[in-house]
Amino acid sequence: MAGNEEHDQTQQTQPPHPLSPAERHETSDVNFRAITRFGIALVLMCLTAFALLFGLFHYFQARETAEQPPAPPGGAVQAPRVPPEPRLQSTPVIDLRVVRASEDQILNGYAWVDPDHGIVRIPIDQAIDLLARRGLPARQPGAAAAAASTATVPADSGLGPIMQQPGGPLASQLAAGPAPEDKAPVAEGKAPAEPAKK
Repeated sequence: MAGNEEHDQTQQTQPPHPLSPAERHETSDVNFRAITRFGIALVLMCLTAFALLFGLFHYFQARETAEQPPAPPGGAVQAPRVPPEPRLQSTPVIDLRVVRASEDQILNGYAWVDPDHGIVRIPIDQAIDLLARRGLPARQPGAAAAAASTATVPADSGLGPIMQQPGGPLASQLAAGPAPEDKAPVAEGKAPAEPAKK
């Protein structure tokens, strides 16, 4: 008897051979009742959760409407508030077309700039042609020197006397002229020639 029990235990613990045709299929079917019960329980749990969420949503909505004061009878409905600047453009392509059209109108149209003084805006093409014919106003040659000679430099400021005198720190040397040099100028890249020794 003991030998038969040991033989049955060894036969049950050994895995089935994969090439044996008798052991290549399952010997028992799927438990259909357990799978059906699990599916029904899952559907019931989902329906219960949806019902609870639906009830909670309606509870919050009712509480929110109860807290808001009632609108006055015959009162105007408030317009939606616009957020503060800067706001995003709702139609950027159309806005860009409008800006370019207004710029083209300014560049290519006539308009009064200052009617009291007779200043008029003309199209840019005509303004370029007119400027090319008349030329730009130029300074007189002696006007720059005269303006520089009449310029005044203050000797004092709000913080006390100015440290740098008019003309800069080298003004006295520039007024005297360049100092005479004993040596002849040296060409660039060449060393000065030394006197021959006797």
